[in-house]
Amino acid sequence: METSIEGEERADGGGPGTVGVRAGTATAIPPASLSPSRASDFMQCPLLYRFRVIDRLPEKPSEAATRGTLVHAVLERLFDAPAADRTAPRAKSLVPGQWDRLRETRPEVMELFADDPEGERLARWLAEAERLVERWFSLEDPSRLEPAERELFVEAELDSGLRLRGIIDRVDVAPTGEVRIVDYKTGKAPRPEYAEGALFQMKFYALVVWRLKKVVPRRLQLVYLGSGDVVTYDPVLADLERVERKLLALWDAIRLATETGVWRPRPTKLCGWCDHQAHCPEFGGTPPPYPLPVRAPESGGAQQGRMGPD
Repeated sequence: METSIEGEERADGGGPGTVGVRAGTATAIPPASLSPSRASDFMQCPLLYRFRVIDRLPEKPSEAATRGTLVHAVLERLFDAPAADRTAPRAKSLVPGQWDRLRETRPEVMELFADDPEGERLARWLAEAERLVERWFSLEDPSRLEPAERELFVEAELDSGLRLRGIIDRVDVAPTGEVRIVDYKTGKAPRPEYAEGALFQMKFYALVVWRLKKVVPRRLQLVYLGSGDVVTYDPVLADLERVERKLLALWDAIRLATETGVWRPRPTKLCGWCDHQAHCPEFGGTPPPYPLPVRAPESGGAQQGRMGPD
């Protein structure tokens, strides 16, 4: 979740900002599973994947991701209330308490407002979270929803042995048994030419559900609170089979990089937001000593990590 700094870290057992294995301080563990975010990391830049999964380098919290975590928590908690009480004012009233909880569980988020002694920027930030929560009510009616699951951790092992895992924001099940997977995004809906990246995450979840329940979800739904858009996609089995083939090829590339220690950077416009420029050769940096044993790369191994969108 670009919108959550908790969900994917729990799913991966590590991730940006977590306290875990550090290169040179403990025995590193090779990757054993794949989540949507880490799959996207590798497709974006294999070296970024290494920094996050192998080296587990710390990253500073961001206002956008932290706000996403806060909004997700509010929308999850709102369903604890009876249907008639699931109103916009009640949802907005949950924001301060969930922010207090987030500060307790992740005190590093207070770094975001260390230079805000009067609390003015924090107040604007919280007000924006409230606006996002309120906008949700123009897109869905929670009084008419009874989710089967919220913040559902899912994990499935493919025939190849690859474990897929992640956390789904919401699962709705119709009386007829049809399944809808819903994901909240606090950003804006991407332009159509970039929509496939977000759908990749949803198809990943659909694949896991299919593997676990032998049911192809009827609908995948992305709720963009930043722009007020709802994007839906109705998958078929062939979609999920294509995603599985893609993930297997991706995992082969990750295993090759893990064994050889060859993690190539892939410069893009996203590099400007990366916390690891000091360790990246593209910016004159040096990666930490590789903490895993390596073998000589085979011919053609330099092609690892060249996975692209469907």
